Amino acid sequence: MRYSDVIFDFCDVLVDWQPRVPLDGQVPAAIIDHLFDRNDPYGFWHYDELSDLGWSEERVLADYAEHHGLSGSVLADMAVGDDERTSMDKTALEAFRLYFDRQRLALVGMLPGMPELLHDLDVAGVRCWGLTNFTVKYVDAARELFPALGLLNDVVVSSAERIHKPDPEIFHRAIARFGVDPARTAFVDDKPWNAEAGTAAGLNGIRFTDADSLRAQLFGE
Repeated sequence: MRYSDVIFDFCDVLVDWQPRVPLDGQVPAAIIDHLFDRNDPYGFWHYDELSDLGWSEERVLADYAEHHGLSGSVLADMAVGDDERTSMDKTALEAFRLYFDRQRLALVGMLPGMPELLHDLDVAGVRCWGLTNFTVKYVDAARELFPALGLLNDVVVSSAERIHKPDPEIFHRAIARFGVDPARTAFVDDKPWNAEAGTAAGLNGIRFTDADSLRAQLFGE
């Protein structure tokens, strides 16, 4: 084997994460679209990154409310004269709260072929690890839901470290914590800039596309 160790990203490499799923059928589709609107600088995706950097759920919800001009009890009736945007924001805030309550449902499965690949690497004596921009809560839930993730010896999680990829420091922390030889360690991530950052940190960065292609790269098939 070329590699003694492989460090895996989680989302879109090991785990299929679909963050809209916890809200499907629970709130109107228009509210889900509003919450997940990438054109909103203070929408879901902004706070997803901050969650990955260690913000608590309570802090996220309070900041969302502040930046959308919401005050008072979010459970109270909407004031007379609220415009449509404010009404959407209030309902989206409640949807965001519901998302946090049901978020483990966003972990819909492992990506095809990845449980088998983890197993085969383990059998071959290759140590497997995780390095993810995610929350500890999500990582713990994923490891409970998907037994194959038990083959990971350890996981460095951005929310615990308060930094995330592609910051070089998180790679240095993972290398030190895992005790791996970077020259003989592959780092697998679906985002090319993260794979490149891994290479810059001394690892062998591999951009993930699918399990079969990764298997060929790791096993030289």
